[in-house]
Amino acid sequence: MKKVWKFGVSAGLAAAMLAGCGQEAAPAEQETATEAPAATEAAFPVTLTDAVGEEITIEEEPKAIVSMVPSNTEIAYELGLGEKMVGVSDFDNYPEEAAKVEKIGGQEFNVEKIISLQPDIVLAHESGLGVGDAGLQQLRDAGVKVFVVNNAVSFEEVYETIDTIGKAAGAQEEAKAEIAEMKEEVAEIEEKAATVKEPKKVFVEVGSDPEIFTTGSGTFLDEMLGMINAENAAGDLEGWVSMDPEAIVDSNPDVIVTTEGAYNPGAADQIMSRSGFGEVTAVKEKAVVEVDSDMVTRSGPRLTDGLEEMAKAVYPEVFSE
Repeated sequence: MKKVWKFGVSAGLAAAMLAGCGQEAAPAEQETATEAPAATEAAFPVTLTDAVGEEITIEEEPKAIVSMVPSNTEIAYELGLGEKMVGVSDFDNYPEEAAKVEKIGGQEFNVEKIISLQPDIVLAHESGLGVGDAGLQQLRDAGVKVFVVNNAVSFEEVYETIDTIGKAAGAQEEAKAEIAEMKEEVAEIEEKAATVKEPKKVFVEVGSDPEIFTTGSGTFLDEMLGMINAENAAGDLEGWVSMDPEAIVDSNPDVIVTTEGAYNPGAADQIMSRSGFGEVTAVKEKAVVEVDSDMVTRSGPRLTDGLEEMAKAVYPEVFSE
């Protein structure tokens, strides 16, 4: 039986929102003797509380893992768990190795397929709750261990998610190293951005059909703009929201960033030629830039890469190599 995750938005925007869902981790020997257990086996059994408040006890280190969203998959691979992955979603496109893993569905997930893969744990996601509840319960009823990962909306929450998946999957030390590396990268970018004397106003377009969607406060992209010393033209709004074209023109952003390029070729050119946008500073200065949606919206390890790409898009004079 298949269950469907529904989104009340356009297909392109839905793909971007679903995404809101590598480098190798630093070696464990960098940890101090007092902080680093000698072996991951020492972490089991472990009891963790998931996003729906269920206490999940994992008796042994999982040897077979199913990930239901791309962000969980990217975290798992980053923590060195790639060989344990037996199922991933149809949307998983990173890293390349994920393409070789059995697919369990996209906005739909195949309950029977997941059960047949005999996973020790299924990493579900809070964003799939609601319509997906019945399917997840079927998995639980079949004896499958389901852990619902929180829907992180900030860098700090992503760090917590990485730590949790590390504990659940037997990669706690790798998770600690990854979090430390991400924090260091963020600090370096923020330090460089602090040298900007004249912060720019930025409008981020994450959807354009049938309405223009942007990201207000409480989103990764809003947090990123703050980190790079830029002003969000939609900062007085909240969450993923539609914005009237006239309001965008009135805000007169210095830079327009579009995340639609992956599924809407020529997205930047379309904005440049959009009716009524000719007098917007970003258009006059040809400062309309495409940024990879997955890197700036997926709640995983690549967020720091996305932050750097955003910095280059807004302040190329500062961040271009």
